[in-house]
Amino acid sequence: MNVSFDFDGRVALVTGASGALGSAVAEAFRDAGATVAATDVVEPDDEDALLDAGDGIHFYQGDFTDEDDVRDVVDSVISDHGGIDFLANVAGTWRGGDPIHETDAETFDFLFDVNLKTMFLASKHALPYLREREGAVVSVSAKSSLEGGEGDGIYRASKAGVRLLTETIAEENRGVVRANAVMPSVIDTPMNREMMPDADHDKWVKPEEIAQTFLALCSDATGVTSGAAVPVYGEA
Repeated sequence: MNVSFDFDGRVALVTGASGALGSAVAEAFRDAGATVAATDVVEPDDEDALLDAGDGIHFYQGDFTDEDDVRDVVDSVISDHGGIDFLANVAGTWRGGDPIHETDAETFDFLFDVNLKTMFLASKHALPYLREREGAVVSVSAKSSLEGGEGDGIYRASKAGVRLLTETIAEENRGVVRANAVMPSVIDTPMNREMMPDADHDKWVKPEEIAQTFLALCSDATGVTSGAAVPVYGEA
């Protein structure tokens, strides 16, 4: 079954857009007709960036752990495009390997900044504009946020925070802005393949597949869905 979305005339703000999942989400919104405001601390011409800006994707450099940067990016998007219909909170990362009693406080601060603070600040500053257009927020949590586990407890806790803030945003904006999260497991990215060369890569979900769920959660097809955490991990 083929599914298509039409977001012509809509504006999507995508954080973490230079990464594997963020670039896939940005391109999916672009391909569905939306104007995409893609933002990341890493610019598209960086050797590690995967985003192909241009042709409907407009890049805004900003560190979304810094509230002044977030405010400046959102203000620029509003000035350039007149509003925001969708916010995709994709910015995030993973760190792990150590038990809690061996984990540095700097790791805690880093993961909560990149995974949770970026989602909080982007939502805080975009929500007034999303409310004007009765828009939608989709954020990235994780399958591992559903339970504790060995070696990456801080990551799990930060992603559980994304789920709880998603539920809060949904409750506070009931009937005006919908807010949902997606929960991937291991995503099929070049970095993950390099880190886990012996894993069964065929079971991993591709960024482009998760991006389609972002579109669905922003579409009229899920108009009664808000406050949900949607599995997007397939067989992984």
